[in-house]
Amino acid sequence: MSNSVAKTGGGFALQPSTIDEAFRMAEMLSNSEMVPKDYRGKPQNTIVAMMMGAELGLNPIQSLANIAVINGKGAVYGDALLALVQNHPRFGGHEESFDEATMTATCTVWRKGDAQKHVVTFSQADAKQANLWGKQGPWAQYPKRMLMWRARGYALRDKFADALGGLITVEEARDIPEQDMGAAQRYEQPTEVKPDLEHYSDEEFEQKFPAWQKAIEAGSLTAERVIKNTASKGGLTVDQIQKVEAVKQGEKA
Repeated sequence: MSNSVAKTGGGFALQPSTIDEAFRMAEMLSNSEMVPKDYRGKPQNTIVAMMMGAELGLNPIQSLANIAVINGKGAVYGDALLALVQNHPRFGGHEESFDEATMTATCTVWRKGDAQKHVVTFSQADAKQANLWGKQGPWAQYPKRMLMWRARGYALRDKFADALGGLITVEEARDIPEQDMGAAQRYEQPTEVKPDLEHYSDEEFEQKFPAWQKAIEAGSLTAERVIKNTASKGGLTVDQIQKVEAVKQGEKA
């Protein structure tokens, strides 16, 4: 990977140029104590995070530090989300404020050339309606910060979807129930209707039975396994099953 070192300032950032180099790097990083625990020993997850980060302009190390996988979906920490937007060429500015009286967080963001600024609020009332207020964890420990991150996440995604590539904040992703992965995943696929299978005919059974009998008596196969294996092709009749089980019992058919 000697050709994959890109100098940045006084240091360097590894930038793989082929999928082979990327996977070797992912294996190396996933075995390091310096990466988040969710990526340790998981080179596949590591390389996916690196690829997601590359789409956003992050080098591999930045990707692993700022992107997390929550319920199978990529998410980025609130501060990193703002940094990504601030690096966008159309970023015009942003302002944040918090009203202690109403417990309301406000985030204002705008693009260069916008006629007006985009304002999003998220209040204690909003959090209660979403069953978030008082929830164990960060919502109980840092409620003001969580309100602000939620307002920030909505505002930045509204105006800079092109900079975020569909990512949401880690803080928001953690509040989404695991079974709720969006409308596309919630859509129930039609159940495949399989045609009824016919039982083995007497002729088919008599042709196969001697081999089954020999295998069962030799101990290389059990009667239960024979019966289970035939189920995918229609299965055996009651009389046929009894004949197979009789071999298991040491009886001569």
